[in-house]
Formats: sequence, C-alpha cells, structure tokens
Amino acid sequence: MSNSIPKITLNDGLTVPVIGFGTFNLNGNEGANAITNAMDVGYRLIDTAYNYENEGTVGEALRRSSIPREDLRITSKLPGRYQTYDKAVTTIQESLYRANLDYYDLYLIHWPNPIQDTYVEAWQALIDAKKWGLIRSIGVCNFLPEHIDRLDKETGVKPSINQIELHPFFNQEDQRKWHEENNVQTQSWSPLGRANAVLQNEQIQRIADQHNKTISQVILRWHYQLGAIPIPKSATYVRQLENISIFDFSLDDTEMSTIATLTRPDGRNKDQDPATYEEF
Repeated sequence: MSNSIPKITLNDGLTVPVIGFGTFNLNGNEGANAITNAMDVGYRLIDTAYNYENEGTVGEALRRSSIPREDLRITSKLPGRYQTYDKAVTTIQESLYRANLDYYDLYLIHWPNPIQDTYVEAWQALIDAKKWGLIRSIGVCNFLPEHIDRLDKETGVKPSINQIELHPFFNQEDQRKWHEENNVQTQSWSPLGRANAVLQNEQIQRIADQHNKTISQVILRWHYQLGAIPIPKSATYVRQLENISIFDFSLDDTEMSTIATLTRPDGRNKDQDPATYEEF
C-alpha cells in the first residue's frame, strides 16, 4: 500500500506522503500497537507532539516495526510554555530523547500564542536545531498569514508546513489560497471533524454511495484533491486501512463544490482561534 501513496516535495526539499497518521490519545502499549499497525498498513508519515505525552510511544512503535527509519517521516511539536529560545532548544532535545530518535523529520511550533509573543524566538531555535541536524524540516501549526509573514521577515526562513484545523465544516479556503501563493504546504488536523456530525452528513453520504466508498474516504480524498495533507487517527486496523484507501477514485468538480458548500463561519470544533488562543 505504501508504494501507491503519492509524495510531495516541501519548499526545503523534504519529500513527504500526501496522507499521514495522527497519534493524539494513542498512549502506552495499546498506542504503540496501534501505531505499529498503521505503519504495517502503509502509513509513513506519523504525527505526534510534546503535549500528546506519547513521543515515547511513537518511538516504541518504530522499534517494533520493520520499516526502515529512512522511509518514515516523524513529526513532533513544540508546546507554548517552552517558546523562549533556550527552553525550545532543550525541549527539542527532550523530544528526541523521549522517542529515542536521532532526528525528527518535521518539527513544528504547535500554536503561535500571540499574547506571549515569543514565537519568533522559538522559530529561531527550530532554525538552529535544523542546522545542528536535529530536525530535517521545520514548520508551524495554526499560524495565520501575518504570523508566517513575520517569521519570514525577521529570520529569512519560511515554514515548510502549516498544520491547521481543516475539515468540510471549516475548509479554510482563504488560508489555503495564501499557503499556495506563498509555497507553504497545508496540512490538515482533525480532517474528519473529530468524528462529529460531518460523518453523518447526507450530502457527503450521497457522494460516497456514488463511489461505493465511506464518508471518511470521501472526506480524505477531498483533502487530497485540495492539495492538503490529512492526518487521520484510528486505533483499529480496519479503519486505518479504510482511511488510507483513497487513491483508486476521484471526486469531480461538482462533488468538490458540494463539499465546499458545507463550510461554516463558526465551523471550528473548539473555537480555537489562532489570533487569540493560547496553548501551553
């Protein structure tokens, strides 16, 4: 399966699969088993974070797997409470120790936390960690265009990826357009809307029926055709395989437009607006 998953090249030259695997709340032995199963199914992009408290679980899954390290792309994220330069450097090192890794393929600032106003300092730490070989590619999560513009202007380095909340009820059209124009890859967290009402949507169900696919598969295919990288999570083998089996059909323009009409101004799952939200 993994050989059939397309890859894209980020603005710094790193290649990544067009779909990944989320690991939030996958912890301990059960979590390690689920992540190992996901790699066996074919996932090669694995997403974790310092605040998920499961970097060690991801590392254990890697040790249990026979997949060569160079074939994997492992992501982690810097929490808001460690955004000063020295703390960020130490946290990156601690992230590596937790997972027993020599490097992360991707490391992201988890939220901009604009009230703290230390994200540029944190970004400089990521830039240096990349120079030291601790990270292959650096990016951000939940950054608005003005935040990314500031990083670029003050450091001369643009993120390779911005991981944002993106699902049919919140399709982030303007942000995605800005990413495309500025050569920043869009990545989708909560791509299935945290299994909320979007998975019971009748319009998407009709599209799924036309293709003999599930609603989840249609939504993940929608992400792919938007040019975004979804990172769905599931602890079960059957659902993991279902979520990755999206490359044998395509949505036409009418179907893509139908899904586009579902977006809502208040579509965020938890009202986490990056302009004001603070994550620690």
